[in-house]
Amino acid sequence: MVRQGNIDNPPKTPLVPGFECSGIVEALGDNVAGFEIGDRVMAFVNYNAWAEVVCTPVEFVYKIPDDMSFSEAAAFPMNFVTAYMMLFEVANLREGMSVLVHSAGGGVGQAIAQLCSTIPSVTVFGTASSFKHEAIKDSITHLFDRNADYVQEVKRISAEGVDIVLDCLCGENTGKGLSLLKPLGTYILYGSSNMVTGETKSFFSFAKSWWQVEKVNPIKLYEENKVIAGFSLLNLLFKQGRSGLIKGIMDKLITLYNEKKIKPLVDSLWALEEVKEAMQRIHDRGNIGKLILDVEKAPTPLVSENVSTTLS
Repeated sequence: MVRQGNIDNPPKTPLVPGFECSGIVEALGDNVAGFEIGDRVMAFVNYNAWAEVVCTPVEFVYKIPDDMSFSEAAAFPMNFVTAYMMLFEVANLREGMSVLVHSAGGGVGQAIAQLCSTIPSVTVFGTASSFKHEAIKDSITHLFDRNADYVQEVKRISAEGVDIVLDCLCGENTGKGLSLLKPLGTYILYGSSNMVTGETKSFFSFAKSWWQVEKVNPIKLYEENKVIAGFSLLNLLFKQGRSGLIKGIMDKLITLYNEKKIKPLVDSLWALEEVKEAMQRIHDRGNIGKLILDVEKAPTPLVSENVSTTLS
């Protein structure tokens, strides 16, 4: 989204993208307490995370549990805090409720599925590309192809619809999601990947996707007893000063990790030099879980070592 200019007020180029990372503390500010040089940590960063050295305020830094790898830690904060806050802070997920999540094979989608499994009798409906179904089928109660008519599929199973819709797609899915909500249900928009991937790369398709967004009528929400919300973790952290709230949620999530109830899903590791190929994999919706840029990883040779030696 940053690369395609689909985020409000990105820094001027040249810029280093990236909002989360993991690593070892190398230096401390004068008044920093609670951390020591050598600590294993994960952190939120307001850009500049795709680097070998990162500097960020202490309020955005958390210690990594002993059993968690650096790659898992880099995949942990954004996905799980987003999923937790939408489910429990905004939508008030409780026993026996039902949830629809798009991009169920992605990092946030899998975090949502795992957190739903910590509450008894929660039914999870998910959409994902067909080739991901085998890998994620155990975490989703009812799984549909992303191109299928999921509204009809959901209503066939649950005539009343669902209690919570978590939408990272936007476009025409907004209206579909609202139509699926039960009375007192909550629809949360937390992204707009239709604007940046697959079929909507051009300005004209971006405009088309934008105009497909349902125009929300507050009177209709009142009459139908429906809740519509938006959620942006980056804005909450870096523009609205809620790092204290996020710290409390990270503590809860680390407890769930230590209890082996949740685990970040890492799709693949890439060298910094391979960022173009890594980004293309996301763009093509090829990933199941999170892609990690590993500063210690060497790029994968495009040709075998023997051939390259001979050619040189």
